[in-house]
Amino acid sequence: MTRPVEDPCPEPFGLPCWSCGGSWTATDNAISRSTAYDYLHEDIDTLAADAPDLATALAEAKARGAGHLNLDGTVIRTDRISAPGPNSADLWWSGKHKHHGGNVQVLSDPDGFPLWTSQVRPGREHDTTCAKSAEGLLVALEQAATETGLLTLTDLGYENLSPAIRTPVKKPKNAELTGEQQAYNQVIRGVHAVAERANSLLKTTFKTLRRVSLDPWRIGMIAKAAHVILRLEHGRHLTEDHNPS
Repeated sequence: MTRPVEDPCPEPFGLPCWSCGGSWTATDNAISRSTAYDYLHEDIDTLAADAPDLATALAEAKARGAGHLNLDGTVIRTDRISAPGPNSADLWWSGKHKHHGGNVQVLSDPDGFPLWTSQVRPGREHDTTCAKSAEGLLVALEQAATETGLLTLTDLGYENLSPAIRTPVKKPKNAELTGEQQAYNQVIRGVHAVAERANSLLKTTFKTLRRVSLDPWRIGMIAKAAHVILRLEHGRHLTEDHNPS
């Protein structure tokens, strides 16, 4: 459904306008609130369905000659609060970031462009838990490491998670890192730092990813939908071989 001609926003009714922070409302177009949300969720799901899966993301990285991958989690704010979790903990509260949000794992290439995003996990969960919960992620990374030597760089939050993952060396208790370990950490952190660009690209391009007011379990699909649009804007859209017919 398209917007009236006199409306200044040129985007079709759906995620593109909503994601960039458009302030128009359903009542402006004589559409009921419930119908508007139905259209909104349909648009999100339609776009998210075109997001690359892990196999496609890894194939793209290989085709582009990537020497490594980056994996990092980002917590996307949500307005939904006080949802009970295990042991009466606040399910969506991130103790690290001190706000409510959902954790999305982002796999990116050496340039810091996102290749794949996961479904959302509650903000209270650690990156390690979120990565384990991402269906097929660790298996795919380990397969890529075994078959093509493509390793994945992360921060210390993923320590001992997988043989395909390389993290900095953790400082031992009551001891210091050796000079060789310090140099290794500098290299890992320096090369992996560009992963922050992937998270920044998603959050700075799409206002909706700075704070989500929908059901927080929808954050993963919203991130995938935004990723599809980002790829189109940067000329990184899927080839016909990967697009559904």
